Amino acid sequence: MASRVFSRRPAPAATVVSDDRPLYEQVRYHGLLTVAVMGASVMQILDTTIANVAIPHMQSSLGATSETVNWVLTSYIIASAVAMPITGWLADRIGRRPLFLIAVLGFIIASMACGAAQNLEEMVIFRFLQGISAAFIGPLSQSVMLDINPPERHARAMSIWGMGIMVGPILGPILGGWLTESVNWRWVFYVNLPVGLATLALLWALLPATGRKDRKFDLFGFSMLALGLASLQLMLDRGAQKDWFDSLEIWIETGVALACLWMFLIHLLTARDTLFDRRMLADRNLLTALGFMIVIGIVMFSSMALLPPMLQRLFDWPVIDTGWVLAVRGVGILISMWIAGRLMGRIDARWLVGSGLVIAAYSLWQMSQWSLMMGVWPVVVSGLVQGLGMGLVFIPLNTMAFATLGPAWRTDGASLLNLFRSVGASVGISVVTTLLATNTQTSHEDLVAHITNSSVALIDPSTSDRLGALGGSVMAMVNAEINRQAAMVAYIDDFWAMMWVTLLSVPLVILLRPPAPGGPAASASDMGH
Repeated sequence: MASRVFSRRPAPAATVVSDDRPLYEQVRYHGLLTVAVMGASVMQILDTTIANVAIPHMQSSLGATSETVNWVLTSYIIASAVAMPITGWLADRIGRRPLFLIAVLGFIIASMACGAAQNLEEMVIFRFLQGISAAFIGPLSQSVMLDINPPERHARAMSIWGMGIMVGPILGPILGGWLTESVNWRWVFYVNLPVGLATLALLWALLPATGRKDRKFDLFGFSMLALGLASLQLMLDRGAQKDWFDSLEIWIETGVALACLWMFLIHLLTARDTLFDRRMLADRNLLTALGFMIVIGIVMFSSMALLPPMLQRLFDWPVIDTGWVLAVRGVGILISMWIAGRLMGRIDARWLVGSGLVIAAYSLWQMSQWSLMMGVWPVVVSGLVQGLGMGLVFIPLNTMAFATLGPAWRTDGASLLNLFRSVGASVGISVVTTLLATNTQTSHEDLVAHITNSSVALIDPSTSDRLGALGGSVMAMVNAEINRQAAMVAYIDDFWAMMWVTLLSVPLVILLRPPAPGGPAASASDMGH
């Protein structure tokens, strides 16, 4: 027997496979491995929002201005967008297990460095490195969750993974606010150390190795995509500060983004050995899911960007109270994801996606009925309804996106889905923020036109200057109330716009193909397994 073992031909250097069995049959302690994968995923997604609350505290500590401190957020977003598309290529070249372990370790080290940063330059560099590690964790965690579960359990696996992805942005501001107020803003980053080390130890012990293959790197394609995405993110992030297309910087960033992304698309359709396999991009389910991911990014993340400042500035709610009320969305998401996981395979998944979008649109209609005189319950109820809708969309959509995609393309597919959700969030936040500023000014002008002697009973606005300081104080109070009313009108306009975007995406569900009975089947041959 020994001679038979030693006489076997050694495996080629480009391929290292631990076992011929499917990955889900090699896994020991499946529950612990799931906890480890989800720990990495939640840690990564929390950091997309947890630092936002601490920005004002960082500004004074790092000696930054109100404009330059935003690079703490911008550097992370750009790094994630640039690195995410090469996740699949790296996983093929060095193996998914080593890449996952390196990404988690890099994220921990970068988090510690961010917590110890002494000036803005150091913080921006460390956040950039943290964003690169985070870019790999998201797609890898999703593809690992699919591979360590048999096809018939993919819906359940996606429901578990989706809970972390959708609930993370909601819990981030709560945890960030509590840490910032109770301890120090640096603990927003230090909190990753215990979670990260436990996750890293479990992944090291339990994550099976996968095959590697010799895959050429598409340098030109990656360069064009990276430049295009970086320019797009810069344009979206800095547009409001620079007054959009009145600024030469925004014109340059827009031109570079359009030119590079167009060249990348032509290169992808015509060249050999491209960054993404064209056969993968011919999958109708994946392409449709990418469109829906933009909608999810717009609705989910734009809502979370609008609501905290609205509740804190217009309604004078404390940061912690705002976080707890918004966390109700997470309750809705958990409930509907559990329901979606149970219903997948029993009813057409397209009905779940369509119903979820309609429910989410209804929640946005509820939000468009808000007023400055309301209490807490309209926020709680609409948040719960929106969470129920988003949860119903997310699980069936992710399951169908991979239902007809070969296992060899799962990591690439996951990186694209995560990338499009991130781009959707950036586009949505930028658009709603710009609409908010524009509509606030317009509403302010309209409301001022109605300030007359009859509308201000205590004082004649046209003669207020005769009363000196008292008249000025009264008019300042009137103007402050006009600003509040104008801002509320602008928020309602944003909710209306988001409602119509959600409703208009509902007919796209007819383009999806539901999973075949008995589990997903690949639409193309498995090129790497």
